[in-house]
Amino acid sequence: MAAASTEASAAGEPALLALSEVSAAYGSFQALFGVSLSVNLGEAIGVIGPNGAGKTTLMRVISGLLPVTSGDVRLQGSPIGNLPAHRIVAEGIAHVPENRRLFARLTVEENLRMGAFIPSARRHLAERLQWVYDLFPRLYERRGQAAGTMSGGEQQMCAIGRALMSRPKLLLMDEPSAGLAPLAVEQVFELVRRIRGEGFTVLIVEQNVQQVLALVDRAYLLEAGHIHLSGSVAELRENEAIRKAYMGL
Repeated sequence: MAAASTEASAAGEPALLALSEVSAAYGSFQALFGVSLSVNLGEAIGVIGPNGAGKTTLMRVISGLLPVTSGDVRLQGSPIGNLPAHRIVAEGIAHVPENRRLFARLTVEENLRMGAFIPSARRHLAERLQWVYDLFPRLYERRGQAAGTMSGGEQQMCAIGRALMSRPKLLLMDEPSAGLAPLAVEQVFELVRRIRGEGFTVLIVEQNVQQVLALVDRAYLLEAGHIHLSGSVAELRENEAIRKAYMGL
């Protein structure tokens, strides 16, 4: 099984995102220990692991919501570790947080507009809003509805649409299937496939291992704040420990 890599892509360009020996903590509690991973342009990468493994912490570190205590985070070769969250968005990373975090009393369209707060997105607001509505017609139908009154699957669609309003280089998705009914889970993963079809690069953390391995190119296994395995989807599917612990096989 290949080790986590932060090497340049095969084309000689630096990885779109590269973490090298990154550690992070909440006060005195260390949550990540020397994590290294990479995401190349156009890839969909999965991070799998149990509850409490550090998956959400990893996303918070990348998106600037939690400081790095040691190690290096780079976007296209440029250091971004410990930049404030709004700067990370401006650099091209958008985060769909766990449990969606919509403004429940605002309408769908008002939530989407929140995703275009950076100047480069504001200049193209109407165009990007129409693009999101074309991508997700259900949001257009619900545009005047309070976001908190929609179904869980529709709220997840709105959260994804909000993140896409900045036209990010990299889309971070934190447990997009959490708390959803089985039918909504299928719909959310279909949305991710559609986003991939639009050419977006995606890093997704997810407990639903079988679903996520069906749509990513590579994946990392994160347990207790450490990367334990990494490799292609085929390699991970054939790994006996993963099959037993995460796939019920």
